Amino acid sequence: MTELSTDTGLLSRAYLYGFPLVFNLDQVIRYVTEGVGANPAAAFNTFSHARALAGPADTFVTINNDTVYSMAQVDLSVGPVALHVPDTAGRYYVLQFVDAWTDNFAYVGHRATGTAEGDFLLVPPGWDGDAPAGTTIIRFPTTVSSIVGRWAVAGDDDLPIVHALQDQTVLRPLDPGATPVGLAATDPEVPAELSFLEKLRVWSQQFPPAPRDVPLQQSLVPVGITVSGASPYVGLPDHTVKALDDGLGGAQASLHTALVSGASPQVNGWKLTFHAFDYNLDYFEVGALDDDRFKIADPKLRIVERAAAALGGLWGNHPYEAAYVMTYLDDRGEQLTGAHTYTLRLDPAPPVSAFWSLTMYSVPDFFLIDNPIDRYSIGDRTPGIIRDEDGALTITISHEKPTEQKTAANWLPAPEGDFRPVMRMYEPDGSILDQSYVFPAITRVD
Repeated sequence: MTELSTDTGLLSRAYLYGFPLVFNLDQVIRYVTEGVGANPAAAFNTFSHARALAGPADTFVTINNDTVYSMAQVDLSVGPVALHVPDTAGRYYVLQFVDAWTDNFAYVGHRATGTAEGDFLLVPPGWDGDAPAGTTIIRFPTTVSSIVGRWAVAGDDDLPIVHALQDQTVLRPLDPGATPVGLAATDPEVPAELSFLEKLRVWSQQFPPAPRDVPLQQSLVPVGITVSGASPYVGLPDHTVKALDDGLGGAQASLHTALVSGASPQVNGWKLTFHAFDYNLDYFEVGALDDDRFKIADPKLRIVERAAAALGGLWGNHPYEAAYVMTYLDDRGEQLTGAHTYTLRLDPAPPVSAFWSLTMYSVPDFFLIDNPIDRYSIGDRTPGIIRDEDGALTITISHEKPTEQKTAANWLPAPEGDFRPVMRMYEPDGSILDQSYVFPAITRVD
């Protein structure tokens, strides 16, 4: 039996390092086996197309309510896979490519490649071959990766057009007879309390990290994640299982603290998480910018930010594609809660090349909130919003529906308990990223 360390420092390091991989691949399994909300289950190398905007049934962390999703879990153990995208005639869309460790390594769509019809060849690590003329190669860092597709939708009347575009977005393995390997199986005899370590052990060996992270992974030898073959977490004495579980629990609490506090600058209560997804330093395929402005240089901060980003907003974009700000606090520095009424006055609204929205999420799950008017976000495309006489936009945030007509038109429903709104800005103006545009505080009015 392998002697395992129960050192809390090592376990914390293992948890922060491995959380993005484990949390991400758990969602990959979920998509190919049961689906998520409006996205039905789809086998590897096929798209799952949601046909409606996300709602409370879509229990996925910080899911957006701006676009219709097209998701694909790609397994290049079958060899290269062809991707075809249709001409969207200028409509905003993005296909974001995310590897097993949650690195955003490529983008296809409005900003990155334009909206004309196009063909791409998705190839596994180490592939050496030629693509057909007119086809762009996208090299995957890990054999299993995700395509996170988002299509702008103006309203229900617009959905049939988007559905047609989704149906023309297809994946085709070049070897149609090959069977995807999928994710390596974990040992079912491992105690449930140690399932995280077992998944990290198995999947970090199946999907090796970026070369710069290999020394970090090797430093975790004492907690067993580099053991090959039989699992070191089977047959442990109860006191060792408890010590390992306690260490992981403490690391989990630390990650939640890092998510709420974090390293992102804060202005008027808003956490400017523009660089929360800038932890990819190694893989830059089509549409991904190899630019020092979008790289977290500090190696320790990079690992913490990567874990916090997965927990609070898995599959979020680089800021040049979509910028995110979020807040837990009102103008008094107190937690936002449905027990109070708030306003947010935008003068001017955030400057963007595409569009912006403010979406409501529960705490601590970060799910969309059921409400009587089925409004989960509000933004520049929301029908019926009423601007102030000076052109500004005042949004009311409360659990109870406002009675005054203008206020009700601009109402973003909140849950009874704590909440966290997120502002998304698609293709943001430079003034947002350089922070010359200032986000006003959410003001408590009761």
